[in-house]
Amino acid sequence: MASGERARYWQYSELPGVDLLHAHYIHKAFARHTHESFVFAAITEGVEAFHYRDELVHAGPGQIALVNPDTPHTGHAGVPEGWTYRTIYPDAGLVRSIAEDTLALRGSVGFTSPVVDDPYAARLVVGVHRAAEEGNALAADSLLRLVTARMLRSHGGLITPLPARSAGARNAARARALLEERMADPPTLERLATDLGTSPFALLRAFREAYGMPPHTWLTDARVRRARRLLDAGTPPADAAVAVGFTDQPHLNRHFTRSVGVPPGAYQRARSARGAAGGTAGGGARTYKTGQRSRT
Repeated sequence: MASGERARYWQYSELPGVDLLHAHYIHKAFARHTHESFVFAAITEGVEAFHYRDELVHAGPGQIALVNPDTPHTGHAGVPEGWTYRTIYPDAGLVRSIAEDTLALRGSVGFTSPVVDDPYAARLVVGVHRAAEEGNALAADSLLRLVTARMLRSHGGLITPLPARSAGARNAARARALLEERMADPPTLERLATDLGTSPFALLRAFREAYGMPPHTWLTDARVRRARRLLDAGTPPADAAVAVGFTDQPHLNRHFTRSVGVPPGAYQRARSARGAAGGTAGGGARTYKTGQRSRT
């Protein structure tokens, strides 16, 4: 990690299904990636710029960056001094249950705006972090539900996935399934297109239109996501790297850090500490700070 940068990625045992990140980045550049969870990122200093779908947006103090699951996005400094933020990553099931409980919304919910100017909501996100750091489970859970309900009321709604009607969209979906199945040993674009009865350029175009990134970028992102699940299950980083198709652990380290913000070894150590400690000493919060230089 570059000089002056810091990152703390952790979990609080009393908030199951929620990851937390408190970071200051200057030169950090997140590759285009997705999350299986939602993202609520409250900017406290500086400006973050990120590509959200096909738009470059900026978020500063008092604003929250909102990203839905499986939505491609990037991230980098919007000003020379970088940005500081506190981020909550609630899983989709938790957000869905809050939507059902508070707004009677049943189904796939999501947010319609990537940046929300709401200083009060930003303070709630910071409050979740501080309550977790202090081991105050009641406050952390209450504030998490308050900020989620507030965001859903003002910028949320039901999101209905569009069916894959066109031949190109169907080919993209089939290509994605094949890449998921053959993640550790994927075919070339030409072979993939031939197997699907289309041309490489037609498949490339259809895949990008369907998933917001070309197949090779999607595959790298999918490998990182699967590696996270393996790390959560206790698989050593070197074994996880090979299992998902990376050549070695340094290859995983590079791509993992560019998507998650911290290296896989430190990420896993935080998970292991959380599982061993439960909700006892330190309020159940187990954290780390990494001094590894990120490769972007």
